[in-house]
Amino acid sequence: MDSADEIQLLRARVGELEQRVEHLRVSRRVLMNLLEKVEREKVALVHNLEKENVRLQRDNKRFAKWIFSKNKEIVELKEKVETSVQKA
Repeated sequence: MDSADEIQLLRARVGELEQRVEHLRVSRRVLMNLLEKVEREKVALVHNLEKENVRLQRDNKRFAKWIFSKNKEIVELKEKVETSVQKA
């Protein structure tokens, strides 16, 4: 093999390697875009979950207050019944 053939083979190899490098660059950009998209979706999901958590805590607090007031009414009614039974 003479030097002209060797130079041609080396140029072809350099061309192949340059193509591979360009493909790797494209792949890297695609992966970075996907990573950014996933990160944005994760942030949005966490935000929504935090809002839902606040809403559930608020509803739970409201329900606990309602249960406490109903329990208080029951206790008061039992006391009234007991006092009326004792008077009778």
